[in-house]
Amino acid sequence: MKKGPFIFDSYALLKLFQKEDGYEKIASLLAEIRKTGTDKYINAINLGEIIYSTKREFGDQKKIEVLANIERLNFSILPIPNSLIFQAAEYKAQYSISYADCFTLASAVEHKAVIVTGDPEFKKVQHLANIVWV
Repeated sequence: MKKGPFIFDSYALLKLFQKEDGYEKIASLLAEIRKTGTDKYINAINLGEIIYSTKREFGDQKKIEVLANIERLNFSILPIPNSLIFQAAEYKAQYSISYADCFTLASAVEHKAVIVTGDPEFKKVQHLANIVWV
C-alpha cells in the first residue's frame, strides 16, 4: 500500500457503493487505511458529484445511504477555498480533464495525498500526484 494520506475521487466511491466490478479492491484499501489510521479525504466538489449522480440514477433513498456510508467510513470532507478553485482552474486550462477531477488533483497536491481512482482521465496528470488505480 502506498503511504497516504489518501483522497478518493467520485469514480472510486461510486464504484464501491454501487458494487461495480473491482469494488473489492477499494474495500480492501479502506480496510488497510482504517488499520493504519491514515487520513482519507474527499473534497466537497466530489461529494456533490456523488450526491447528484446517485440521486439521478437511484433516487433519494440510495443517496441518503451513500451519504451515511461516507460518514460511517469517517472521511474528512475538504472545503473548497478560493486558492483551490484557482488551482483547479489552472489544471483545467492546462489538461483536458473534467473540472471535478481538477479539484481532486488540486486537493491531492495541496494535502500531499495519494489519489484513489479508476478514472482514465487521471493518466494525463499522473506525473503531478501519486495514484492508486482501482
